[in-house]
Amino acid sequence: MVKSATSPGTITVSSAGKESGSRSMGLTSPIPRRASISSNASPLGGGGNRRASSGGRYSSTTKDDPIEEMNSEFVSYTVHIPPTPDHQSISASQTSLNEGDKDGLKLKPERSFISGTIFTGGYNSVTRGHVIDCSLEKPETMKSGLICGMRGCDEKVVQGKCECGFKICTHCYLDCVGIGGGRCPGCKEPYKDASDGDDEEKDEVSSEEEDDRAFPLPSIADFKLDKRLSLVKSFKGQNHQPDFDHTRWLFETKGTYGYGNAVWPKDGYGAGSGTNGFEHPPDFGERCKRPLTRKVGVSAAILSPYRLLIILRLVALSFFLTWRIRHPNRDAMWLWGMSITCELWFAFSWLLDQLPKLCPVNRITDLSVLKERFESPNLRNPKGRSDLPGIDVFVSTADPEKEPPLVTANTILSILAVDYPVEKLACYLSDDGGALLTFEALAETASFARIWVPFCRKHDINPRNPEAYFGQKRDFLKNKVRLDFVRERRRVKREYDEFKVRINSLPDSIRRRSDAYNAHEELRSKKKQMEMGGNLSDPIKIPKATWMSDGSHWPGTWASAESDHSKGDHAGIIQAMLAPPNAEPVYGAEADGENLIDTTEVDIRLPMLVYVSREKRPGYDHNKKAGAMNALVRTSAIMSNGPFILNLDCDHYVYNSLALREGMCFMLDRGGDRICYVQFPQRFEGIDPNDRYANHNTVFFDVSMRALDGLQGPMYVGTGCIFRRTALYGFSPPRATEHHGWFGRRKIKLALRKPKVTKKANDEMVMPINGDDDHDADIESLLLPKRFGNSTSLAASIPVAEYQGRLLQDVQGKGNKGRPAGSLAVPREPLDAAIVAEAISVISCFYEDRTEWGKRVGWIYGSVTEDVVTGYRMHNRGWRSVYCVTKKDAFRGTAPINLTDRLHQVLRWATGSVEIFFSRNNALFASRRMKFLQRVAYFNVGMYPFTSMFLLVYCILPAISLFSGQFIVQSLSVTFLIFLLAITITLCLLAILEIKWSGITLHDWWRNEQFWLIGGTSAHPAAVLQGLLKVIAGVDIAFTLTSKSATPEDGDDEFVELYVVKWSFLMVPPITIMMVNMIAIAVGVARTMYSMFPQWSKLLGGVFFSFWVLCHLYPFAKGLMGRRGKVPTIVFVWSGLLSIIVSLLWVYINPPSGGTQDLMKFQFP
Repeated sequence: MVKSATSPGTITVSSAGKESGSRSMGLTSPIPRRASISSNASPLGGGGNRRASSGGRYSSTTKDDPIEEMNSEFVSYTVHIPPTPDHQSISASQTSLNEGDKDGLKLKPERSFISGTIFTGGYNSVTRGHVIDCSLEKPETMKSGLICGMRGCDEKVVQGKCECGFKICTHCYLDCVGIGGGRCPGCKEPYKDASDGDDEEKDEVSSEEEDDRAFPLPSIADFKLDKRLSLVKSFKGQNHQPDFDHTRWLFETKGTYGYGNAVWPKDGYGAGSGTNGFEHPPDFGERCKRPLTRKVGVSAAILSPYRLLIILRLVALSFFLTWRIRHPNRDAMWLWGMSITCELWFAFSWLLDQLPKLCPVNRITDLSVLKERFESPNLRNPKGRSDLPGIDVFVSTADPEKEPPLVTANTILSILAVDYPVEKLACYLSDDGGALLTFEALAETASFARIWVPFCRKHDINPRNPEAYFGQKRDFLKNKVRLDFVRERRRVKREYDEFKVRINSLPDSIRRRSDAYNAHEELRSKKKQMEMGGNLSDPIKIPKATWMSDGSHWPGTWASAESDHSKGDHAGIIQAMLAPPNAEPVYGAEADGENLIDTTEVDIRLPMLVYVSREKRPGYDHNKKAGAMNALVRTSAIMSNGPFILNLDCDHYVYNSLALREGMCFMLDRGGDRICYVQFPQRFEGIDPNDRYANHNTVFFDVSMRALDGLQGPMYVGTGCIFRRTALYGFSPPRATEHHGWFGRRKIKLALRKPKVTKKANDEMVMPINGDDDHDADIESLLLPKRFGNSTSLAASIPVAEYQGRLLQDVQGKGNKGRPAGSLAVPREPLDAAIVAEAISVISCFYEDRTEWGKRVGWIYGSVTEDVVTGYRMHNRGWRSVYCVTKKDAFRGTAPINLTDRLHQVLRWATGSVEIFFSRNNALFASRRMKFLQRVAYFNVGMYPFTSMFLLVYCILPAISLFSGQFIVQSLSVTFLIFLLAITITLCLLAILEIKWSGITLHDWWRNEQFWLIGGTSAHPAAVLQGLLKVIAGVDIAFTLTSKSATPEDGDDEFVELYVVKWSFLMVPPITIMMVNMIAIAVGVARTMYSMFPQWSKLLGGVFFSFWVLCHLYPFAKGLMGRRGKVPTIVFVWSGLLSIIVSLLWVYINPPSGGTQDLMKFQFP
């Protein structure tokens, strides 16, 4: 029996029999019967009997070892992983030899085993590891002649490694060269590739290996063996270096001796030869002085008049409202009262929206400095390996019917091909629906990625979304100089077309396969019934299961929902589609019958790709997208533990392959340790050229968000955001500033490295990083299971992620306790079954019970706009955020261009804002660490839906004015017109200056104004009502997922959804406003023309404001007409009924005077 050090998961290897050569592997793990976990059993508690978690390390056990007593809160479950001919984890001969070893049985995790096994489990269910047929390779590669000859490996063969013809893959070849002395396992002769070269090169390689081992990155297993979670003690010596760097001379080798004092080559580190190429040693500290980013302020010639105009308009509004209050309309006090109330609210709303725009900034990055600082050779990193921190990319999907698998597949491909160190990147797909269609589509995507990613790297393809790249209408030969580009592009294009056909055929393939297996199961049941002597007429209930390609039940959601196999009731699933790559580059082979393109000069490694579907059970709140994101946070912490996290929607792909590097410039620059996330603007494609419904939303992303960047940072908008993992864990920044006094003008700077015992101790989580021994107990007291759960592996990963996310020690900064350069240029630990089993346990449905997940840790629950709340909590702790606007769009996605879908999207956002307003996340209750103007911006987020109530009234006032013959003022005096002109001119000038410093167009600004009124009279009032119902009556709000349109085929209209009319109750208020205003204009004109004493001034005022309303609603009216320009009949019916009702009500309330009064009176029956 093989046990991991202290994990809830252990690996059991048992023989099937003495005469049988087959073996089986199982995983056993204790799980809690209930959600509550005893604090004494916690790995973070103070008990001395706790066990550290596993991290891929195995300790030996013998028959004499005492069996530890299990806690009564736990039960054991066993995972049986059946062996297959292609997936033999350990052979019988190997096991027999290892069993006699004194050190116990040692298991070497194989990459093929993990990437070919699907792990499932959860509450009251057995955690299983099911070995499936590897679908990532082509069928030809699975033949015995093309499989690696090394025992336990089934990777693809690389030709020409040895003359004896022994078949070996690239990974095993590197192991033989590095560990096996460079000898061929077949003929035992040295490889020619490994033996070529002189002794000097061998000495250089050996010296480089010694230098690599001089500064290793502590692994998670080091914390488990130490049985403590203090990272500070592990790096105490590195954080406090003496004035003289002894490590530089202590690890001096032949490859570095004399460098920096007597000899230095001109051509760079280790590249010089002879005695005539020396120069003065370079200053390594010089590159640390160059900033990675720069803040570029808006020109004073634009910003100063802009601020002055804001003040002038505020003064003009104050005088105008004062004059309006002092000069009421005595003839129509009710009309005057409604108008002045709305105008006061509009002025207040405008002020909330305008104040945060006082300090806009722009930022630029320098990628050359990033490459020089983190990917160039130096004393601590002689090989020049990447010292950049790891990034885990999260992609979320929930329903393959509304989010087509092809769209998700293209997003995954763009991530796998991004320009970032392969070994530092990991991609996780969260399938919240647990659909087999998504699973198999991801397997196909991983297979096609072996062709697409090397093609992108070789020819510098952009964008790296194949659908977007092949769909571009431009010259694809521009700037291409390689002669084989056209040929390889044609081959890859044909392969992609076949890939699309396979993806599109998956639903039918799964259905036919499941029908066949279900029919077979029914026949077997009938046969068994006959053998038992039963009545053939008795019906047999056979569940309509969904089957995988290897003939086993899909553990997720079935097409015909059954118990344990529905969207809200299924086991957790994890499948590593692509295992973690090697640290060294792996180059491919020449183009032949098997390889479509020549990859001899291209790194063919792929980032790790993992499929995750969290467990769902009835009675447990799954918290929608926020719950899925938190499950990914825990899973990634155990499997890859990247210190930074990129969150993308399934329809947002990487358009700029350098986007991740640009985001990391902000995180790794001076002061970057205070940045919680880097938000990128959302850019959309597939929108009609006129942008009828303001889908681009450029006013928000290019005006408001840029302005917030000058304060405490932009808001989190749900996608396209790089997070600092420790900030998501709820920790406070290392430094913060409290704002006291009026408008926060008095600042108090805080160093949050030592946790203070205060009344708010429960609300403050600080990660001490100064390395004092006194803080060891503090760290253990902070990382409590009630905050992060009972997974010791997850708890052990937290200080590692914090360390990897630090700035370099060379970066000058006040109180900077950084990491040494080169500390991340080490290989990643391989995955094994115990790690994946631990990951299964943290995505169980009960894991978050009695923890802080969703309350203070991770994505915050309780609102449909969890993104805004999550960002608000981080800013409230004192973190800063940064807005990264790249020259080339970082990410691109899709947006609903249909009117109804767009209104429902705005309804969901507005409802979330109402929930925020009536919750503790209201900016009125923000801490003093949030800047005043930042607080105003967040307060406006919760307030803006309520403007709709006043907007509805104000849009009806012109019609009422025309019907009644009255106006909001007594008469159109010169004073009123001057005030109106001043307010209008200042508004237009502000818009022009915003266009100047933000770079948007006048068309974008006008479309935004139009849709502000459309949304304010349709979705926002409904959001206020729904929010009030939820707060007052507790009525829960259910929203449907926004459909993502698939890529249209050739010949199809790209904007067909734009002209589809889908009726919704949200259309009733705008239709009523339009009809009433049009009728009112006709009535007002007729009355004035046929009146003996026409009042043209009042008519002019009423018609002007009605026309203003109708101009804003013009896109809405055009959307109702569809493609043919005809308005649906139901629109006429509703509009006519509502218009008649409003007109009759007005006649009844205020009948006309004169002799015809008796004739026009109306009486309700």
